[in-house]
Amino acid sequence: MHKIFVPHNITDPGVEQLQEAFGVENVRVYREEGAISRELLLEGVVGVSALLPIQTERVDGELLDAAGPQLKVVANHGVGYDNIDVEAATARNVVVTNTPGVVSGATADLTWSLILSAARRTCEADRYVREGKWNGISVRLLNGTDVHGKTLGIFGLGSIGQAVARRSKGFDMPLIYHSRNRLDAALERDLGARYVDKATLLAESDILSLHCPLTPETTRAFGEAEFCAMKSSAVFINTTRGPVVDEAALAHALLNGEIACAGLDVFEAEPKIHPDLLRCENAVFMPHLGSASHETRGKMGQMAAVNIIACLNGQVQPNCLNKEVLGAVLGG
Repeated sequence: MHKIFVPHNITDPGVEQLQEAFGVENVRVYREEGAISRELLLEGVVGVSALLPIQTERVDGELLDAAGPQLKVVANHGVGYDNIDVEAATARNVVVTNTPGVVSGATADLTWSLILSAARRTCEADRYVREGKWNGISVRLLNGTDVHGKTLGIFGLGSIGQAVARRSKGFDMPLIYHSRNRLDAALERDLGARYVDKATLLAESDILSLHCPLTPETTRAFGEAEFCAMKSSAVFINTTRGPVVDEAALAHALLNGEIACAGLDVFEAEPKIHPDLLRCENAVFMPHLGSASHETRGKMGQMAAVNIIACLNGQVQPNCLNKEVLGAVLGG
C-alpha cells in the first residue's frame, strides 16, 4: 500500500482526499506548528511513495535518496518550485508537480493590499492611533501618495501579474510591463498593457510590482542600480520570491529616499529579514501570505492531492513539471 508524507499542517480538504484514496493510516501529516526540521523531514520520507512539500522544504538529491526508490511523486504545495531540484528528481524517475493558476487571484488581492498599504501609509497610521498619538485632524498628518491614475509597472506578466493588471483597471492606471515572454497583441489590448524594456519600466513606473519566477537570471535582478534608476516617489512591491531583490540595496534606497516606500511579502532568507530593512518605517511587511486565504489554501491542497492520486494510480498528472519521466513512472 502506498504511504504519503505531508510534512506540514496543510488545510484539511487535500488531506481528506488522500486519506480517502489510500487510507487514513497511510497518510502521515506533520501537525506541529512551524517548519519541520531537516532531520525530521529526512526521517519522514523514508519508505513513502509520495511527498507533499511546501516552498520552505528543500527537496534535493539527499532527500530523494533518503526516501528510496519507491518514491514516485513530489507534489509541491504551490506554483513556485524553486525548493525542488527537478533535475535530481528526473534523474531518479520521480514526478514533480505544482499547483498553478489556483493561487493567482489570492496573490493578486494581497499585492493590491500591499500597494494600498504602502502608498497610503496605513500600517504607520494604525500604529499611530494605537500608540495614542492622534489628537486631531491635521492636513500634514501621514500624507501618502495617490494610487489612482498612476502608472503601474509589472515585472513578469504571467498568470499572477495578469491578475494584478486586471485589478488596476478599477484605479484607471496606465499599465506597462516587462517580461521574458511578450504577450500576444490581443492580450495586450485586453489588459491595456504596453511592453517596455527594463530600463523604461524602472524609469516610468510610479508603482512597480514584481511577479517573475525565481531563476538564475532573476536572482537579485533588483539591486542598487535598479533602485537608483527608479523615481524617488516610486512604490516598490514584491510578492514573488525574496531572492529576486537585494534586501540591503532596497533598505538603502528606502532609508535614503531613492524610492518612497515598499510592500514586501517575501524575503531573501525567510523567515529572517535584513536588519536594515526592519529599520524602514516606509516599508510594509507580510509573512509570505500571498496565497493565504481559506479558499485558496484549500484548493492548493486539493490540487496537490489530485496530482498524487493520479500518479500513484498510474494516470497522467494534471500539473507535471518533468513529463519526460512519465513513461518510467507509469509503466508506459
